[in-house]
Amino acid sequence: MRIDEQPRTRWVDQSAFHSRRPDLRLGPRSQRFDRPGAVTGDRIAVRHTVRTSTAEYALLLNAPEWLGHRRVGEALRDAVAELRAIDLTYGPNRPESLVSRLRRGEISAESYPPLADLVDRCAAMRAATDGWFDAWAVPGGFDPGGLLGGWAVERAAARLRAAGVHDYAVLTGADLVVRGHAPHGGPWRVAVHHPTDRRRAPLVLEMTAGAVGTSGVTGRQGHVVDPHTGEPADQLVAATVVGPDLAVADAYATALYAAGSAGLAWFGSGSDYRPLFAHRR
Repeated sequence: MRIDEQPRTRWVDQSAFHSRRPDLRLGPRSQRFDRPGAVTGDRIAVRHTVRTSTAEYALLLNAPEWLGHRRVGEALRDAVAELRAIDLTYGPNRPESLVSRLRRGEISAESYPPLADLVDRCAAMRAATDGWFDAWAVPGGFDPGGLLGGWAVERAAARLRAAGVHDYAVLTGADLVVRGHAPHGGPWRVAVHHPTDRRRAPLVLEMTAGAVGTSGVTGRQGHVVDPHTGEPADQLVAATVVGPDLAVADAYATALYAAGSAGLAWFGSGSDYRPLFAHRR
């Protein structure tokens, strides 16, 4: 990964939350953009929301004016097309998707390079989490759902960068990816709310690169299975992880939700990923 794509995150003193409005909010109800602050000159700020069959995505682009409205619009269309294509092509609930065909043994992962990348990422995360993230320990066979949404966002974000848009935020549920700067010219200010206790003040981050992935944000039980027992995981209310790549952060959050406090051992001093929340029931 290029150095300029490493996560740059600052944990803001809580008092700063009251004096500086966040740009983005993550929480149990829904992700959302806050009211925009002043937009710096020579920039094009675009907000767009798109819904697929399985998720809703919000995109905020902060592009240089010299790129032009037409090219910014084309970049946005490319990113949205990628999100829709992944939903259609890889969704495990679609009988004709590549994932479903792989589960039925009709194709191999090597038949399609993106599918091979998806399978390789799942295998890598199974190793990194001591088997607590296991896309193969799912009823019906291989199911990459624990990181598929993050993988989709990262691929859409890559479309934006390829088109020359290097300042953006892409959110889905309680997950996000940010790069560069917000329309006001400073780092993206992200307020991460507690998954169940609305009385608690949010954790505020300032980010110029990185991702936040969450599992269990709604407090709903039974949606993550302990891969070692096949029973629903019930140790935590939610788990949130920050790091460079959303697919990896999502997988870590899913595994941490299943493993409970034992999963904190994965995040040593040399890790690029860090848990933000790991709340017991």
